[in-house]
Amino acid sequence: MALPPKPWPTGHCEQLEPLVRRVLAPNGSPFTFTGTQTYLIGTEEALAVLDPGPDEPTHLAALERAIGDARVIAICCTHTHRDHSPAAAPLAARTGAPIVGCAPLAIDSDEPRADAPFDHAYRPDRVLADGDRIHGPGWTLAALATPGHTSNHLCFALEESGALFTGDHVMGWSTTVVAPPDGDMGDYMRSLLRLHEREDRIYYPAHGPAVERPRQLVRGMIGHRRQRERQILRLLEEGPRSVAEGLVPAMYKGVAEVLWPAAGQSVRAHLIDLERRGQVARSGDLWAIAS
Repeated sequence: MALPPKPWPTGHCEQLEPLVRRVLAPNGSPFTFTGTQTYLIGTEEALAVLDPGPDEPTHLAALERAIGDARVIAICCTHTHRDHSPAAAPLAARTGAPIVGCAPLAIDSDEPRADAPFDHAYRPDRVLADGDRIHGPGWTLAALATPGHTSNHLCFALEESGALFTGDHVMGWSTTVVAPPDGDMGDYMRSLLRLHEREDRIYYPAHGPAVERPRQLVRGMIGHRRQRERQILRLLEEGPRSVAEGLVPAMYKGVAEVLWPAAGQSVRAHLIDLERRGQVARSGDLWAIAS
């Protein structure tokens, strides 16, 4: 999906449904769409802030305006990429609310990355396990473990309304980057299958528009990943190939080259998964069908 024309609603608080509001951070890019969407969930009596976003003064000011006099009882993070969690600490200092959600994770790697690197300063007061809940008057947020994009990724289900906040696991504008060494394609596919088994009414992703037919989208995403896997195997049947020079240009001809590094990470994640399953093997930078 192409970026929509500006102006974008950066900094504005938008009411999405009775218990859900959204504030868009000013960090739009080819990798974040129009920016990270921070969600305010609950009521004046008790509010949770989900994915507070980058530690950026104008975004923090917009969140403070949106919060107003409400009592913040939790600051939640789906994962610890720097476009999601860095504002948690300054927002906690200003509101007195605890930081809860995903486990801390900061990967140092020499691999080239196209997505936001990890937030090394993230320090949660409480780590949520799969099925743990945060309660407010008239609302409940349940954590759903969805590793793949990162190993610590969580989605959050608003049980009273049937909404699922999907972070970067399912986005409303693009497929998700699965970047080794932490991103894992096998985990990602299992997490997609888990979501497909659910009956959520709507998805609110961290980037892009709301997803109003979630099971249909997830089914298509599963099919897309399986098609990419078959495409890789077909190309390798022609002979050994590297990711950057042999696979990505052949697989992403219609995609802007600025996005090829991100695509290459997901191709590598597919190859690592296929290697574990004994279907491909590598020698240096070259990958081939396993003999």
